[in-house]
Amino acid sequence: MKSVVIFKNVAHEGPGYLGDFLTLQNIPWQIINTNEANAIPASILAYSGVVLMGGPMSVNDDLPWLPPLLDLIREAYVNDIPLLGHCLGGQLISKALGGVVQQNPIKEIGWGEVTVSQNDAAKYWFGAIEHFNAFHWHGETFSLPQGATHLLDRKSTRLNSSH
Repeated sequence: MKSVVIFKNVAHEGPGYLGDFLTLQNIPWQIINTNEANAIPASILAYSGVVLMGGPMSVNDDLPWLPPLLDLIREAYVNDIPLLGHCLGGQLISKALGGVVQQNPIKEIGWGEVTVSQNDAAKYWFGAIEHFNAFHWHGETFSLPQGATHLLDRKSTRLNSSH
C-alpha cells in the first residue's frame, strides 16, 4: 500500500491525532518538512493521499518551496489522489486549483465554535459531532476551488478543507 504524505511547514509541528488515526487504520504515512532543502518530491504519484499542514506563512509569500508544492497539488488532483488541507494547507489547495487566497477583514485568533457541514464528507470525518470549539489562528481566507468539499462553518467565516 502506498503511504499518505504529510507536508509540514513548521519544524516543531506534527500530524497529531491524524497520525494516530492513520496508524490505527494501518495506513502507512510519512512526513516531509517543506523547509528542508530538496525535500519536495518531483512527483506525487508514489503516494495514496496528500495532507498539507498549517504554518504562519501565506501562499502569497515568495518562498522557494511553494511553486513545486503547488505543482504537486495539481498533479494529485489530476490523478485523483485525495487532498486534505489544514489552515495553510487549505490555502495551498485553493491556490493550486484556481481559488483565491486573500486577507480576512480581521485576524481570527482564539477559540470559536465551528459547525460541521451537512454533507457525506463532513459526516465521514466528524461522525455524529455537529459542532465543537476549535482554535483559530489565521489572517487570511480562501475560496473553495471546484471539486473541493466544504467541511466546517464558523459564523459567517467558512473554514475549508478536503478534496
